[in-house]
Amino acid sequence: MNTFGASAMGEDSGTAAAIKVTARQLLGKLGAGGLSLDAVADAGGFAVTDVEAVFPHRDDLLTALVIDAYDGSGAAMEQADQHARDAGASSGARLLAVTRALRHWSFDNPAEFTLIYGSPVPEYHAPPTTVPAASRTPAVLAGIVRSALESGELTPPRRTLPGPPLLLPQAVALFGGVPEAPFVDLVERGMVLWSNIIGLLIFQVFSRTHDSVRDESAFFDYAVAVSAEAVGLTVRADEPSAPTTEPR
Repeated sequence: MNTFGASAMGEDSGTAAAIKVTARQLLGKLGAGGLSLDAVADAGGFAVTDVEAVFPHRDDLLTALVIDAYDGSGAAMEQADQHARDAGASSGARLLAVTRALRHWSFDNPAEFTLIYGSPVPEYHAPPTTVPAASRTPAVLAGIVRSALESGELTPPRRTLPGPPLLLPQAVALFGGVPEAPFVDLVERGMVLWSNIIGLLIFQVFSRTHDSVRDESAFFDYAVAVSAEAVGLTVRADEPSAPTTEPR
């Protein structure tokens, strides 16, 4: 049973922060499936009882790490979007900026990226408390697409896909409702865009493209531009990068 809500008071303590630092280090060595309170206590020089006082069960610790990972990646995207908006960037440039920021975060934090986007952790089920943090990434993308729609930056699709809505109401609500024709399936297309971005990051972070792509950073930009066409948004893949260190 997950008791993270009951242990949340310990989250602000120095002990909790130190435990999570050690746990993140172990994620890269053991994987999430190998993480245990005993292993964290041993690696960090804690008494097991001190770890259990903050995170009574392994799932409580995993949940805290999952929330931190989603919050960290979401914050990176939000900051990049704010910077792009302050610079008067187009919606396409904003999309490229936030996806580049997500890529940077993913390469800088591969263990955390694996925790939230890799294989499911055996016997762990993320509780509802992770949903707000997990929603930050799609919320940034949805905000950009919605802004592009409202500003007239989107090209209408050549065809809409027939059939009833395919997404759950909460996904549509995150976007702000179903747009009018000819963009009635824009939310579904936005979901495809999000899936494509995460899928490509999985390929790149796990080195699935290094032996077939000459320049992985440039290829990522290209893929974002191609995927954005599905929602009718024009992205210049040669948009200058923000002044930061590019991952490989």
